[in-house]
Amino acid sequence: MRAGLLARLRRGPRAAHLDTGARGERWAAKHLRRKRYKVIARNLRTAVGEVDLLCLAPDRRTIVIVEVKTRTAARGGQAPRVAPELALNRAKRRKLITVAQDLARRKKWVGRAVRIDLVAIDVGADGRPAIRHHENAVTL
Repeated sequence: MRAGLLARLRRGPRAAHLDTGARGERWAAKHLRRKRYKVIARNLRTAVGEVDLLCLAPDRRTIVIVEVKTRTAARGGQAPRVAPELALNRAKRRKLITVAQDLARRKKWVGRAVRIDLVAIDVGADGRPAIRHHENAVTL
């Protein structure tokens, strides 16, 4: 039995939205790797918040904090009712900026370009993802 499955069985059932989010983060990481990004960390927790994905851009100089938003189609529908991009509201943007500034200070990213991207994923009724990558979705 795989270790991840065993751990999940010990924790008990998870809320469906947590499974959707984890699946979306895996799809986003795979999508970014195909675009030559290097995924440094997933679900990076800091004192001020969490980063879904921390990456190096294809130029290998720019540090990219990636927020992943995943939405699934309503039962019987073809597309989600609300675009995942709309979930990146003002409060979430402020939180991402605070996390980015905290990471830059703690990791001593002086002189490094840092940006915040959004990967929006719509999961259709067939279970297939439609992935959109918005570079520099939140300006620092």
